[in-house]
Amino acid sequence: MWMCAGSEKKIDRIYRSALRLRINRNSRIVLMSDCHRGTGNWGDNFLFNQNIAYGALRYYDRMNFTYIELGDGDELWENKKVEDILEVHGSQLLLMSKLYQAGRFYMIYGNHDKYKKSSDYMKCVYNRYMWRKSEVCYELFPRMNVYEGIVLEEEYRKYEILLLHGHQVDFINDNLWYMTRFLVRHFWRKLELIGINDPTSAAKNYKKKKKVEKKLENWAENKGVMVIAGHTHRPVLPEPGEGMYLNDGSCVHPRCITAIEIEGDQITMVKWEVKTRPNNDMYVGREVVEGPYCIKEYFENLKQQ
Repeated sequence: MWMCAGSEKKIDRIYRSALRLRINRNSRIVLMSDCHRGTGNWGDNFLFNQNIAYGALRYYDRMNFTYIELGDGDELWENKKVEDILEVHGSQLLLMSKLYQAGRFYMIYGNHDKYKKSSDYMKCVYNRYMWRKSEVCYELFPRMNVYEGIVLEEEYRKYEILLLHGHQVDFINDNLWYMTRFLVRHFWRKLELIGINDPTSAAKNYKKKKKVEKKLENWAENKGVMVIAGHTHRPVLPEPGEGMYLNDGSCVHPRCITAIEIEGDQITMVKWEVKTRPNNDMYVGREVVEGPYCIKEYFENLKQQ
């Protein structure tokens, strides 16, 4: 299958330089992305789902999952003051810090939080933070490395899964990200507040979304490596034999968040939302959307094609 040579080289580079994590039948991994944590104002798309996300993370912590965030965790295009993001979404960030210090949290950067690729930036901003109300200083992510890509490698090398955000095959949001950030911060953000969508966003532009997905799908099938990305906000989990490109969706869907779970050799798409019991008590509940499917079957079907 054909794809743009420039896009292919970018993904090749990410694949070669990616952090490699060995997985086996005892592994438990959850993938989420595109939280776009903001400052609590009307432009904070994550604000309405923050309790759902917190409830989901509490579950994954309790069930001993490793959490990998596939980019755009914080909205650093629209917001200059990271301190305001930390203040508003402190509960989730402290839980992520707990997972990190237990060795169960990894972060990949996207186009909206690309600053995180700099170790100096992470040390300056995310190393520790003093919450204003409590005046207590917390260790957040000391000495944390944020990656462009991570490869999950099955322990007997039967298959590999490349994790990345996916903006790298989106010319406007990668090559021209400084210009796009300027437009979002000073122009489109204001229009978004009155209901006008940002045309530079792959999540809000159907043609751009399909173009990005096709490039990632072609690379995955050409290389024989499964790809799981974010960026487009569209959840994708095909059945084995129907494709090697997956997408975990986002945490800013109306009324729910989506995630991909890997448990041993099984992969599942789930969503989390507010539910009610018969007595009208409300709770954050998990629901399977697609799967579970056997990961090995994706690669067996690919060899037969």
